[in-house]
Amino acid sequence: MIPVTKPYLPPSQRYSKYLDKVYETCQLTNGGPLYRELTDRLEDYLGVSNLLLVSNGTIALQVAMRVLGLGQRHVSLTTPFSFAATSGALAWQGVEQRFSDIDPCSWNINLDKMSDPILQQANAITAVHVFGNPCRVQTLEQLACRHDLKLLFDAAHAFGVKVDGRSVLSYGDASTLSFHATKLFHTVEGGAIVFKDRNIYERAKRLSNFGLNDKGLPIEVGINGKLSEVHCAMGLAVLDSIDELVERRLELKVLYRQTLPEELTQQRWHESASDNGAYMPILLKNESQLLGVMELLNQKSIFPRRYFYPSLNKVKCYSPTEQICSVSEDISSRVLCLPLYADLKPEQVRHICELTARGLSIS
Repeated sequence: MIPVTKPYLPPSQRYSKYLDKVYETCQLTNGGPLYRELTDRLEDYLGVSNLLLVSNGTIALQVAMRVLGLGQRHVSLTTPFSFAATSGALAWQGVEQRFSDIDPCSWNINLDKMSDPILQQANAITAVHVFGNPCRVQTLEQLACRHDLKLLFDAAHAFGVKVDGRSVLSYGDASTLSFHATKLFHTVEGGAIVFKDRNIYERAKRLSNFGLNDKGLPIEVGINGKLSEVHCAMGLAVLDSIDELVERRLELKVLYRQTLPEELTQQRWHESASDNGAYMPILLKNESQLLGVMELLNQKSIFPRRYFYPSLNKVKCYSPTEQICSVSEDISSRVLCLPLYADLKPEQVRHICELTARGLSIS
């Protein structure tokens, strides 16, 4: 069987080396030595500061929204082409979502749709780097500054990505990461937030620890969003191999692009950005063709996945009133992510490409 993704498990001896430290300290959570080591190493690797580790990527979004002051009676412009967690976090906070359609080539939020009247009605922009492909971050910062909006990036897919040599996580008021087991870098379950402002970072750190101050006293309502030492141990063991993992995935992605039929459309990448090899999405001619290719691959025990379907503006719990985003609705019905993970073999990639081509010819 070839799944769409496969979590990377570091050598058990390496993971045990970090777990031994947990046994030595007998500290399982509450910001122990492995938590601090992982924080420091990630800040160094990613080239950022004010990085807060949390228990998952959704908590990262929710905490970031809370400390940026987003809640009831607030409006955020956001993309309809994303995983449910993006809209789910906004809805959980009580933020009204105004969906802005996506660019048909990059699949990111389309800034040309953000007119001044629309921006003047908003309190924030929540943008997503779809499949790790950076948004037009500089332009978004300019728009947010001009209209006094909070700017939050869901960077769940963008671990290690840079724009003009600078970490994509350093743009906006905050960027969130997911360290779920299926991600390029993972801690089994986990996430992080990178803040521009140190004071906001300190408040987020407090909020994710029940709202307790340095003396252990509750001074505001918080939650338990801490990342355990056991999860940090996995993160450290994975981080030891991250460059090798990215290199392998990028090699496989190049092979896909060289071997897939030319008639397939692929995502247009930001011209000044690096690629982390996180996903291998393709765009089919129509939904019928997509379903035909999926069926043929499934028959051969190959399981690609539809990301992100349906377009979130069509989901009533996120958009109770009708919001039309025709490009997102079209793209979401035609995008298919092909298998991509570090130990996928080149011959398997070629086989997937051959079957995909066959599926195109009969659909």
